[in-house]
Amino acid sequence: MDFGLSDEQRAVRDLCREFAQEVIAPAAEELDREHRFAYDIVRRLGELGIFGLPFSEEWGGAGADFLTYCLAIEEISRADAGVGITLEAAVSLGASPIHDYGTQAQKEAWLPELLAGRKLWAFGLTEPGAGSDAGATSTRADLGDGHWVINGAKQFITNSGTDISAGVTITAVTARTSGAARGEISAIMVPTGTRGYEVLPPYRKLGWHSSDTHPLAFDDCRVPEENLLGRRGGGYQQFLHTLIGGRIAIAALSVGLAQACLDAALAYAKERTAFGRSISRFQAIQFKLADMATEIELARMATYRAAVVYQGSDGKTAGEVQRLAAMAKLFASETSKRAADQAVQIHGGYGFIEDYPVARYWRDAKVNEIGEGTSEVQRMLIARELGC
Repeated sequence: MDFGLSDEQRAVRDLCREFAQEVIAPAAEELDREHRFAYDIVRRLGELGIFGLPFSEEWGGAGADFLTYCLAIEEISRADAGVGITLEAAVSLGASPIHDYGTQAQKEAWLPELLAGRKLWAFGLTEPGAGSDAGATSTRADLGDGHWVINGAKQFITNSGTDISAGVTITAVTARTSGAARGEISAIMVPTGTRGYEVLPPYRKLGWHSSDTHPLAFDDCRVPEENLLGRRGGGYQQFLHTLIGGRIAIAALSVGLAQACLDAALAYAKERTAFGRSISRFQAIQFKLADMATEIELARMATYRAAVVYQGSDGKTAGEVQRLAAMAKLFASETSKRAADQAVQIHGGYGFIEDYPVARYWRDAKVNEIGEGTSEVQRMLIARELGC
């Protein structure tokens, strides 16, 4: 079994690592403090072709594999998880459903700008009363006179309120099915500026301050019938498939953030002295660093394997892909939280001060255990695949 990266994969990883170190990292503290979206960084990532990595060249993509895309997310998140989630949401949740399920006209209309990073598309699944229960969608879309009329609300939607946000794909109940556990759920594309579609004020978040997150409201919002994405009634399965790739990408983001915690903790431990020597010479600190490094490497391998299997998945491997994605997301997200805890602990009182990046890492890490399926949901999925 070959665990090595190809020349192309290493080239993308090194490009993203250099860009993250030279451009993103120096700006991260200010972006976090000012709760400011990184427009210039997003533009430059688009110019580098990062938003188009896992997509076909026909639509302006780079034709790279899914692992290469995860390598990019890992390196970028190592510098700023807020920028990392901007990329992840734009690619895994925004552009991918259009690429995978869109008509020729929909792809021609939207993909070139999205894959170039000049526009962002959002993904509207979560609702105030549903949360992780995707089947409990209450937003409705009624078809009449050639238009879908949408009423409802979505929450925690990334990339929905920026100056370059082009629209959102939402799930909505398009018909009630007698005796069924849930109604017919379809996916519908809603462009920014559509009458009846309102992006509400941004959330006051614990972390990810450089990313854009809003609740959305739909009040008799009318879009043409052809804005249906994929087949009618296929929205639930489409979004579940989308979330599998998204969870692997969140695992990559978590690995990058965990690595940033280790980088900062190791550097601080070597510089800080106590009782006449570097604290990195004390076994208590060494054990913390060793545990962090071990867990991060295991999380990285789980994420890379899930990415490789996802790339080659078909109907026969759907269960395996879901299990590996859930395992990678679960372990990597919880690894990043433990790494952030230990990084703050190693810094002592300075870890509690915002002048040190580990304070930001600690705030950013928690949501990895919540977004795109909580840790509890991942455990449910794993148990289900085990036959429990």
